[in-house]
Amino acid sequence: MVSSSLTRRAAFGSLAAAAGTALARPAIARGRIEWRMATSWPKGLPGPGVSAERLAQSIGRLSEGRLTVKVFAAGELVPALEVFDAVSGGSADMGHTASLYWAGKMPAAPIFTSLPFGLTPLEHLSWLEQGGGQALWDELYAPHGIKPLVAGNTGMSMAGWFRRELGSLDDVKGLKIRIVGLGAEIWRRMGATPVTLPPGEVFPGFQAGIVDAAELLAPASDLAVGLHRLTRFYYGPGFDKPNGAGEALIAIRAFEALPDDLKAIVTSACREEHAVALAQAEWANAVALQAMVETHGVVLSTVPEPILAAARGHGEDLVGELASRDAISARIVASYRVARERSLVWTRANWRPFFAARG
Repeated sequence: MVSSSLTRRAAFGSLAAAAGTALARPAIARGRIEWRMATSWPKGLPGPGVSAERLAQSIGRLSEGRLTVKVFAAGELVPALEVFDAVSGGSADMGHTASLYWAGKMPAAPIFTSLPFGLTPLEHLSWLEQGGGQALWDELYAPHGIKPLVAGNTGMSMAGWFRRELGSLDDVKGLKIRIVGLGAEIWRRMGATPVTLPPGEVFPGFQAGIVDAAELLAPASDLAVGLHRLTRFYYGPGFDKPNGAGEALIAIRAFEALPDDLKAIVTSACREEHAVALAQAEWANAVALQAMVETHGVVLSTVPEPILAAARGHGEDLVGELASRDAISARIVASYRVARERSLVWTRANWRPFFAARG
């Protein structure tokens, strides 16, 4: 018969072993984790606002509730243009925004949303995943304690809404246009005055006369914001923003604290959101554009060639200057240019003649 003291010692030993095993596991894996996501979007904004909400839901679903993400619309946690600082500084674990807002911190950052006359959404994703773009993006944001991932796409933008028709470069001079990213500098060099407004302030800014023109996103988002109620003149193509990649900003401290399976879930959810959002954008933009023209009387026009030609020239100058800003910018621009040239070979050989043939 086993003595009671031996039984107690065995039981104690079993409990100690179990405790040791539990302590060996990451504490974060044993309970429910909640992240806070700051965004640059009004709540429910078609396109990026919906992407932010859907991304949070996907992470919660795929992790079976082990990791949940609480979404804060622009202004609820921090202002729209302070999302990067919130994630970097620790007041948010995650952000959903666009890299074009961070040119003042890192000159090359806007490239990871779009570059004027640059890569289309599919070409951009190919550069990130196959051409070394993601590694450069990681390197650019790492000093700020942030890991970036593409997480949504609104597709190609339009050139924007204008109070008056565009005929020549003279119509650009003195024009106050809401625009962000590298495209803003192109418009400035053509004689316009760029104005930075968060997405939620574009409609009231246009209505109040703060701006005479506004480039926001693409038809689906523009229709939801109501810009068609302020002017009829809508121009394409979106030469300054041919891609609409959204970004998930993830605090490295928060990401590294996750077990490997949750890291994989966050990464996969971001990739999934990019695919879903882009498919949704292509469909919704076509539907919205048709509604604008047929129901709301919007006049759909093409930016006159003299303006496009001037914009192309300024765009090339701007990219060259960007490459000279610092070593990391030079490497990002060089990598992007290689991707663009490689894409152009394929586009000229196949896509361009196909679209011409399709009519």
